[in-house]
Amino acid sequence: MTFRRASLSLLLAFLAACQSAPIHLTQTPSAPAAVEARPTATPLAGSQLGIAEASLKGITIQVWHPWFGVEANLFQSQVDEFNQTNQWGLRVLSTSQLDYNELFQDVETAFASSSPPQLVIALSADALVWNANGDVVDLTNYVNDPQYGFGGGDVKDIPSVFWSQDEAAGQRLGIPAERSARFVLYNESWARELGFNSAPVSADEFRQQACAAHATMLNDKDKSNDAMGGWLVDTQPMTALSWLTAFGGGVLDGNNYRFLTPNNIAALTFLKQLYADGCAWTTSDSPSVYDAFATRKALFSTASLEELSDQSRAFGAANSSDEWTVLAFPGNSQSGLFVYGSSYIMLKSTPQQQLASWLFMRWMLSPENQAKWVEALGLFPLRATSMELLKDYSDSHPQWNAALALLPNAQIQPQLASWRKVQTVLGDGFSYMFRTGLDNQPAIASNQPAAILSQMDSIARELSK
Repeated sequence: MTFRRASLSLLLAFLAACQSAPIHLTQTPSAPAAVEARPTATPLAGSQLGIAEASLKGITIQVWHPWFGVEANLFQSQVDEFNQTNQWGLRVLSTSQLDYNELFQDVETAFASSSPPQLVIALSADALVWNANGDVVDLTNYVNDPQYGFGGGDVKDIPSVFWSQDEAAGQRLGIPAERSARFVLYNESWARELGFNSAPVSADEFRQQACAAHATMLNDKDKSNDAMGGWLVDTQPMTALSWLTAFGGGVLDGNNYRFLTPNNIAALTFLKQLYADGCAWTTSDSPSVYDAFATRKALFSTASLEELSDQSRAFGAANSSDEWTVLAFPGNSQSGLFVYGSSYIMLKSTPQQQLASWLFMRWMLSPENQAKWVEALGLFPLRATSMELLKDYSDSHPQWNAALALLPNAQIQPQLASWRKVQTVLGDGFSYMFRTGLDNQPAIASNQPAAILSQMDSIARELSK
């Protein structure tokens, strides 16, 4: 079924559906000018943080982030704007650590030398590690402060699937900085030519369409594409987690990891059989994943939200007018989709530096700033009201609109400090299942998913100690 471009009001409804309470974005018509009453200003209640506003003047904070390239440039431009315009005379200094792993290690080193930054943009699992050592500030009082905090409307304006990622044991260890997800990409035009008029909503329908696409490769005159046509396998941890969840599985039993479950076995058995039958395929050669999907070498591919612009460019380079969209991962009785991304995490410092960090974080989450992040990077808008500023963007990005429509059914990844290591185990185990003759490895038999999941359990237990 072709995705029809959603209107602005519909997209706002999608985002509102993710909230713990509804967002009322419709404005009440103004009274006629002759009788219009002037609103009475309601004075702000005083701050409960116990910090004199005058003491903020001249305060400098350091913020470390994992970005480079476009993200780093955009962030620095917004830091510069904040430094020039904030009413308190605060100064923010930003430093790139190039990636999340290097940032984590550099923060650990800074703790050892008692010289950490005041603010970091890192993953939620990293915050849990640092919080166990007493180094992270609980933001609850800042969020709720009458003068400097978020109003109730501000919190409700942030979809709960974004907001809840940084909650742990009654504490708020961060607020969202970026949010993304991985999706199944689906070539609607090619599917219609194969006789399918709607996207697959179950694993069986996914298999039927993937195998039909593979059959066309076997039946043409080009022998070089005989292994292609169905799902182009992707073994990223979020892809693996989404497939497991789509089959009613997952990685947790309470607060402990548990991979070896009947539903997880069913998920991996399905995918392994799909691969064994030629309806899923892997490649380490050219063309790129983007090119393969754009040139009908794969009916299904997988990509993160920020990669959709790269995929669109690949269609343009291939001179393809095919219509395509994004889907959640289809399972037996539900779909799988996980939201993930970095957060602003405040580390303990002086009261003035902590408030300065909060004021910068709050400013970065303004609808105007969030709209700029979407336009530059194609990520999810962290504020529903940003959509009012993104009409032109939404009109020209139908796949991004389709991704927003899936948000109400999205989940968050495990909220455990060990997840930063265990997710690698998930990706490695998932990748191993598809290895067939690569690096002199024998083909993995279709009955091996249980053995792989059992080994993943053992490794996860060791990493969790």
